[in-house]
Amino acid sequence: MAALSSPLPSGEGAATRVLSVASEAYPLIKTGGLADVVGALPAALADQGVATTTLLPGYRALAPTMANGRVIHEWPDLFGTEARLIEAKLDGHPLLILDAPALFDRDGGPYGDAAGKDWNDNWRRFAALARAAADIAHGAVKGHRFDILHAHDWQAGLAPAYVRALGAPVRTVMTVHNIAFQGRFDLSLFPALGLPDWMASIHGVEYYDGISYLKAGLQAADAITTVSPTYAREIRDPAFGMGLEGLIAARAADVSGIVNGIDPAVWNPATDAALPAPYTADTLADRAANRAAVEKRFGLTPGDGPIFTVVSRLTWQKGMDVLAAVLDDLVAAGGRLALLGSGDKPLEAAFLAAADRHPGRIGVRIGYDEGLSHLLQGGADAILIPSRFEPCGLTQLYGLAYGCVPVVARTGGLADTVIDANEAALSAEVATGIVHDGVTPDALLHAIRRTIALHAQPDAWKRLQTNGMNADFSWRESGRRYARLYHDLMEPA
Repeated sequence: MAALSSPLPSGEGAATRVLSVASEAYPLIKTGGLADVVGALPAALADQGVATTTLLPGYRALAPTMANGRVIHEWPDLFGTEARLIEAKLDGHPLLILDAPALFDRDGGPYGDAAGKDWNDNWRRFAALARAAADIAHGAVKGHRFDILHAHDWQAGLAPAYVRALGAPVRTVMTVHNIAFQGRFDLSLFPALGLPDWMASIHGVEYYDGISYLKAGLQAADAITTVSPTYAREIRDPAFGMGLEGLIAARAADVSGIVNGIDPAVWNPATDAALPAPYTADTLADRAANRAAVEKRFGLTPGDGPIFTVVSRLTWQKGMDVLAAVLDDLVAAGGRLALLGSGDKPLEAAFLAAADRHPGRIGVRIGYDEGLSHLLQGGADAILIPSRFEPCGLTQLYGLAYGCVPVVARTGGLADTVIDANEAALSAEVATGIVHDGVTPDALLHAIRRTIALHAQPDAWKRLQTNGMNADFSWRESGRRYARLYHDLMEPA
């Protein structure tokens, strides 16, 4: 692998070409909301005249896509291994795949083995992705020239640092989808990264006597975005900044929040093949068939009380410990619960135990099933999202689109996208959900009881549903904001 000493040659090409670098993109590889965002951006930006190419690692799951692509570049030594660049398509948009079998062709998930243990060479795997991105962005691949390199989360965080080290005229954007995940490694690995010595300092990749790939991206990028305006403000506070609040505050002028959108081609109750009965805001009565399907799939006794759902990682961040603590009260108040998720083993056990205590009232599926998640949004009455922090959140947007009323904590993107059904909002007919302050058993239980009371008022409940379904949470506005950001970065200083 060549040392970073001089810019790579630039090619010819049209303006506003973006290389989007990430570790996931739906529908090829997904562990969470990052994949949905990265997969949706090319279409959203195309409407704004921005041509987006996505760069992904060549995981085993991408083998069929790679088999249908063509090799357009090779690295004889990329972090100690041979690598190829394969050109393919992602839903009709340009896709580049870094095919380095020694790094990515493995059983398990993108970041670890089947047991959930992180690969011990993740530092090398994602440094290779970032270095390849910088090479590509600077024109190392004939016919592929880019004006903007857009890095997503820590796995791509070194890309802006490599771009800066090269000193070439490509502008960079670093998007933080969740600042809690920082890509931290031992400082002894720094020499292997091939970065200039000065980047071993706090002005580069050094972070608390170690290395942080996310910190490197935040330090080096020309612009920083988060996935909601509220989260952009919150991460300047030690309670949310996870140790990076000082850097975020110092770069406040370069930080903005752009709320994620959802792809109506994937999340649309009128056309969703996962639903027994598709419906619209004008045909909400058809939801009854989906509700019955949820009851059957989760072993819930049919009844009039609301079905709450959870589609989530079962973690402290998501407030799942607080929800587990009030499940008996939820049932006593007249609610039922259908939960789909996985995560911390003690929390999984707590929800399974609650299902055993309340057969017919609580149903739990440990794991993830994309089709079942669609059915829950299309058949449950309300979705519980009591997150302690939530950069943006997508499940509440899916809930709004499907008339599954969100019950959320007032934080991050949840606060930006859900209008609480307080008296004023109900009178003005603008409410879309239930919002609670604080993630405590009392606060959550109060929100649950408010939800149950509103569900017992059919006209008010239908208004909540239709308000959410008629809101525009597509990528249209978000795409415009990203396009404006790119345009501003390309303006002469």
